[in-house]
Amino acid sequence: MKKILILGILISSCFAFTAIVFYPIDGYEQTGIRRLLRLELINSGELKETTPLPEGAKKSWSAIQLNLRSKASDSVGSFLQVDEDFQKEIGGLFKGLDKSYSLAVLDISDLDSIRFAKRNETAGYQPGSVGKLAVLNALFTQLAKIYPDSWESRTALLKNKTVKAGVWGLTDEHTIPIYNVEKKTLVKRQVIASDVFSLYEWTDHMLSVSNNGAASIVWREALLMAAFGKEYPELTEEKALAYFKTTPKKELTDLANDVVNLPLRELGITHEEWRLGSFFTGGANTYVGDKGGSTGTPIGLMKFLIQLEQGKVVDENSSLEMKRLMYMTDRRIRYAQSPALKDAAVYFKSGSLYKCDRSNGQVCGKYMGNVSNFMNSVIIVEHPDNCTYMVVLMTNVLRKNSASDHMYLASAIDKVIRK
Repeated sequence: MKKILILGILISSCFAFTAIVFYPIDGYEQTGIRRLLRLELINSGELKETTPLPEGAKKSWSAIQLNLRSKASDSVGSFLQVDEDFQKEIGGLFKGLDKSYSLAVLDISDLDSIRFAKRNETAGYQPGSVGKLAVLNALFTQLAKIYPDSWESRTALLKNKTVKAGVWGLTDEHTIPIYNVEKKTLVKRQVIASDVFSLYEWTDHMLSVSNNGAASIVWREALLMAAFGKEYPELTEEKALAYFKTTPKKELTDLANDVVNLPLRELGITHEEWRLGSFFTGGANTYVGDKGGSTGTPIGLMKFLIQLEQGKVVDENSSLEMKRLMYMTDRRIRYAQSPALKDAAVYFKSGSLYKCDRSNGQVCGKYMGNVSNFMNSVIIVEHPDNCTYMVVLMTNVLRKNSASDHMYLASAIDKVIRK
């Protein structure tokens, strides 16, 4: 009995020496996302790749689970009680950094001793691509309305329904990976109007490579689901286009806004804590306008992550599938690029938006805006030794690329939690 108790203590603690368990990447069969088949072939050695996958990217589809299911009945507020010792340690990491750095961090390694710390957690920032998580939530919300009693029907629709990009996918500098299953070749290029992918693949393009065109397309499809309801699965491209051409722009704008924002309100995330007001591409504005502006806060996004892990974002199946879609098996950047996280599974979304004014002679460049320079990171970290935590980091440091600071803080926060 004593040995069992000691083993339990070791498993629930954040020790760094636990060996990594190897998991193959196996999501292609469930989703039809062709990018994943290529990664599976690389992992098995059938395809050669000069850049090896990080160990943390090899977790299997079925091994991904929700960490707070046992606390599904707990209120969000119960997780957001500051641990004073933890707060002091986390607060000490920001000495010398810009005052705009805002943070919420929740250590859930030991569910009997959850620790929360914060810094400027209610400050609002332009969320950039972090807003794509609201689009993800909107998609699964509408799927649940179409098929309230069948999870299998929802995933079948995601896998089998294909849609064309059209003007909604234009334009974006981010490329998408296009893998030819028969030829086993990979091409990376920007989205073009004639591109056709399944809902699953468009969603993956939106998250894994943060393609803005894909985000506008997924949002468009969620809007169409809301408009056509149970008729959506059989909706043709021609009928959808006719709907957009004949429906007043204000009506489309209001519906699009409700589709992404009302599900956030249902989670208790307020208008000031997180909202999305505009599509991610100019092409979408052909039919839908902007409304209300976009903002995000560390506390609003942390509320989302907590309820995702509880299985309360739409429902348990949807929460788990959204988490799987956030799982990083592609190139890691910014916060997620920290060497301290190499062996960890990370569920990640980064977002940035900058604006320059060169008329005053000030330094300005890509990710170095002198008017605004937002950079945001939202991440769930799962180390193989059961050390698990969530971080929302949002910044607006002018004239500086904050990616290195995000990576530094990732390592520093990880060290505090794991010590």
